[in-house]
Amino acid sequence: MSAPQRPRLPGGAGARPVWARIDLGAVRHNVAVLRRACAPAALCAVVKADAYGHGAAPVARAALEAGAAWLAVATVEEGVELRQAGVEAPVLVLAEPPPAAMDEVVRRRLTPALYSRAGVAAAGAAAARAGTVLDAHVKVDTGMHRVGADPGDLDALVDELRARPALRLAALWTHFPVADGADPGDRVFTEAQLAALRACAGRLRSTGAGPALLHAANSAGALAFPDARLDLVRCGIALYGVNPFPVVDGTLAGVLAATGADGLRPVLSLRAEITHVRRHGAGARPSYGRLRPLGSPAAVATVPLGYADGVPRRFFGAGGAVLVGGRRRPLAGMVTMDQIVLDCGDDGDVGVGDEVVLIGPQGGDEVSATEWAGLLGTIPHEVLCGIGKRVPRVVQDSAPGAEAGAGEEGP
Repeated sequence: MSAPQRPRLPGGAGARPVWARIDLGAVRHNVAVLRRACAPAALCAVVKADAYGHGAAPVARAALEAGAAWLAVATVEEGVELRQAGVEAPVLVLAEPPPAAMDEVVRRRLTPALYSRAGVAAAGAAAARAGTVLDAHVKVDTGMHRVGADPGDLDALVDELRARPALRLAALWTHFPVADGADPGDRVFTEAQLAALRACAGRLRSTGAGPALLHAANSAGALAFPDARLDLVRCGIALYGVNPFPVVDGTLAGVLAATGADGLRPVLSLRAEITHVRRHGAGARPSYGRLRPLGSPAAVATVPLGYADGVPRRFFGAGGAVLVGGRRRPLAGMVTMDQIVLDCGDDGDVGVGDEVVLIGPQGGDEVSATEWAGLLGTIPHEVLCGIGKRVPRVVQDSAPGAEAGAGEEGP
């Protein structure tokens, strides 16, 4: 087989031949799809956890270029990273920052989620010290039961916020835990959450304390619950081209077809090259534990990434496979920290330098993060976030007219 068109990797020609390709053209495409599907609601691109392992700064820039109005992160540190990268758009910190971090929130012009009196007090004091007015998005717990103000305490919390001249209630919001669920009860629960949020907002607005914005929907909520789109939708996993519904029941396709939008495009592919090949006889047991004998003589190929790079050990026992030459190759033994081994059967054409696709397309086949998640009993979010930091992110752009960017290193 011929060697792949390897991008330029950090470290030069001798770098370990492993990379995650990040397609900013796909980010822009997905933003356009989501904006069309959710209009007139504005889009908030969720880029927490280093943009789900894709690289926060380049993904944020691409999303904003395609029309996203907001960005969202989980921590103040993530917001600071975006500001240091020159990103000036509104950034929502989804978890209430610790009191000691509020001065940095103000200094970096971040928008905090607030849902406790201690948080309101700390944010108000920090903004007053800076001589500015800080917008805040107050989160109400309508059923997720993770963080958020109790609906019964909301009025008092908002009164305390309004009593501080340095704070402004810019939004009221909540989060859906089962908008992606296939059970009819999940839909009922999500609709009840939305009704609870509307009731809270109506109560506040009746006293003149109402927020300018309401938002509730994550990716699944935005696509499956049109009434939940409100003023803003917060899209995470769909931004990266992954179907947010664990049961592929046509929900996504139906929503997109109704808007005339194209499908989502995966942003990340995980690739490597074979670094070693040896032929072994039937009964040989490669890798730690010697867990499985080869059923027949086979070429066993070594690929230089392992569980330290985001390929879980259980990927072997779950029957995981990768693509080489457009064909699926099962693992020949247990995943190790730095390497995996593949059973390439009687294929005598497999050789050092051949491209291996762990996530992404090759030939006429494709291995997706959703497929990994199904094998591993998890969700694609965890698969993508689990790709380790020592895997270089190679940023490219498939958009028409864009520079190929081959080998441009992400952030």
